[in-house]
Amino acid sequence: MSDDDLELDKLGGYKTKQGRIIKQKTALFVIIADTDTTFNFIVGLMYSQMFNLLCDVADNEFRGRLPVHVRCLLDEFANIGQIPNFDKLIATIRSREISASIVLQTYTQLKTLYKDAAPTIIGNCDTKLFLGGGEKETLKDWNEVLGKQTIDLSNDSETLGKMGNGSRSYQKLGRDLMTVDEISLLDGGECLLQIRGARPFKSKKYDIEKHKNYKLLSDFDERNEFCILKYREQEQLKKKQREKQELEAVKLKTKPTDKVILL
Repeated sequence: MSDDDLELDKLGGYKTKQGRIIKQKTALFVIIADTDTTFNFIVGLMYSQMFNLLCDVADNEFRGRLPVHVRCLLDEFANIGQIPNFDKLIATIRSREISASIVLQTYTQLKTLYKDAAPTIIGNCDTKLFLGGGEKETLKDWNEVLGKQTIDLSNDSETLGKMGNGSRSYQKLGRDLMTVDEISLLDGGECLLQIRGARPFKSKKYDIEKHKNYKLLSDFDERNEFCILKYREQEQLKKKQREKQELEAVKLKTKPTDKVILL
């Protein structure tokens, strides 16, 4: 933590001293223990610092919008610790070409962590995706989001006897598009999606094995697995080599030159 090599302010592009805009694509992986929350506060501070830095860069150097869109995939969002002022940040970062995808097991997790700010965070998400689950509050929320449908109800009645007669009546009633029970029994290959400005709908989940780059995953071939320890060792080795080259370059520049005196 004594050396800062993350360069958070450069994730969305940056300008050189000569004014040239560098649009370099970068992936930043934040890996923390999911069973030990001791250092979660550090991750929360890092995210807060990153959002503030990128907003400052966008405003001061790029007229309010970063040249490279920064997308934050916040998996297991409830387990990474609380990000200070996240309910305010999520409402302002989108205009700077920054987006956040929040992944939760249940809505209750978010409310437990962010208390009264949870509805604000959910309200600032333009797209909501439900992959399945059984938590009651989450199911009730999706039941309300889906709304109701109109159904036709037909009632037939018949009176038996000498003067028997019958009647038929029609009614239009409202019914939940999907009841809480039906949502809880959602098929594992289906999902519910709500996009701002469009009605929510049910869809099939994408089969990742059909993706053209699936063969690059470790699920396809174990040799594709990314080892963070080996990567760090390689980066440390490269850093030492660069420092050695820089030191040698300085020595060459400061080496006294031989003087030739002509008589």
